[in-house]
Amino acid sequence: MGTQVFPGRHTVETHEGFVVFIIGTRINKWWAIHKWWPVFTAMPPMIKELYGNKNLGCLSMENFFGLRTTLMVQYWRSEEDLLAYAKGQEHLTAWKNFNKKVGDNDAVGIYHETYVIRPGQSESIYGNMPVFGLAKALGMQPINSATNSAQKRLRKY
Repeated sequence: MGTQVFPGRHTVETHEGFVVFIIGTRINKWWAIHKWWPVFTAMPPMIKELYGNKNLGCLSMENFFGLRTTLMVQYWRSEEDLLAYAKGQEHLTAWKNFNKKVGDNDAVGIYHETYVIRPGQSESIYGNMPVFGLAKALGMQPINSATNSAQKRLRKY
């Protein structure tokens, strides 16, 4: 995330759809480091690949770390791009390794959620924030009279 704060209120205006993909892990047994560490270290190569090749369709991502749980929010250009990446070598290797090393062992959990957003089905506001989240993925514009409420932003398209 950038450090420059943009004073005032901003929003994202998009006439295109996009995909929000939430993925993460949960450490269920701290002492089972041999189970959760490989899961934790599998993500950086995929992140590097996604940042290094924007043609894959990942527009941006944000990472969050809690005591037991990691959470990454990714913004994708399309559901086709996300599904194609899931079938790609880097992801398939990580998935096969997870199933081999962890499988049904309850020491570590993984999760993901996918949301396909059609045009006109999202709205956002950023007040006194650096470029963040969807704004980092798609760009942000200052709020104006046509976008000064959630209702107007949702009904704009």
